[in-house]
Amino acid sequence: MITIIAAAAENNALGKDNDLVWHLPDDFKRFKKLTTGHHIIMGRKTFESFPKPLPNRVHVVITRQKDYSPKDAIIVHSMDEALKVAQEDDNAFIIGGGQIYELGMERATHIELTRVHATFEADAFFPAIDEDKWKLVQEEFHPVDERHDYAFTYLTYVKK
Repeated sequence: MITIIAAAAENNALGKDNDLVWHLPDDFKRFKKLTTGHHIIMGRKTFESFPKPLPNRVHVVITRQKDYSPKDAIIVHSMDEALKVAQEDDNAFIIGGGQIYELGMERATHIELTRVHATFEADAFFPAIDEDKWKLVQEEFHPVDERHDYAFTYLTYVKK
């Protein structure tokens, strides 16, 4: 399995200035639960947005920079290379950003999307989901509460 995992607003906004534009603690918990123990494939900017590498995950970073070599990450220069590195993983995750999601859409088998029920100004966007290629198989709504300023829905898609 190759799973794209993302949180995107109603207008497909992902973030601005290399940061998220909302705080949803339950979504962070779900992300951690799903991705722990797996390869997480991301772009350089997403990797650099973390204060430190995420524990108990193998970080695979796609970059065009030939001399990029942070510790705690496997550096590759294409989605094909990233998927080859992660091929032994029974479920590798593509975690962003926008360009990486775009590259991964053809190769992914599943999408775990948290749809944030609001619109935001952003500079990174999630690609449109082609309903001819993807089937929604599960959804779970979460209303606004004392810890979440926005309602959101977990959406699980599988490739048709």
